[in-house]
Amino acid sequence: QVQLVESGGGLVQPGDSLRLSCAASGSIFRVYAVGWYRQAPGKERELVAALSWSGDRTYYGDSVKGRFTISRDNAKRMVALQMTGLKPEDTAVYYCTADRPPYGGLPRGGSFGSWGQGTQVAVSS
Repeated sequence: QVQLVESGGGLVQPGDSLRLSCAASGSIFRVYAVGWYRQAPGKERELVAALSWSGDRTYYGDSVKGRFTISRDNAKRMVALQMTGLKPEDTAVYYCTADRPPYGGLPRGGSFGSWGQGTQVAVSS
């Protein structure tokens, strides 16, 4: 298992950009699929973006396509989420996850894999 720590959240205005980072420690990071989830008040946690361990599969939620980009640096054991064109509806706590799904693929979420403690993103004018 890996341990994950997110950073980079904050309060921004609509249209601004923000970059979230997730630092991993513990197990061999490069074999893990990684992803970012978010949870807004009163809503279920939703998958925002994900990347397979090999990088050959990516996922973006419909609401963030074209605005968010997930990336990983295995040498630095880091996962990043670059967010542009932020909207008030992007306000949520963002969580990093790392998982080893069978047959490769994307993180399974839920009780699978490791999770960070979350970082708050607030978009407001």
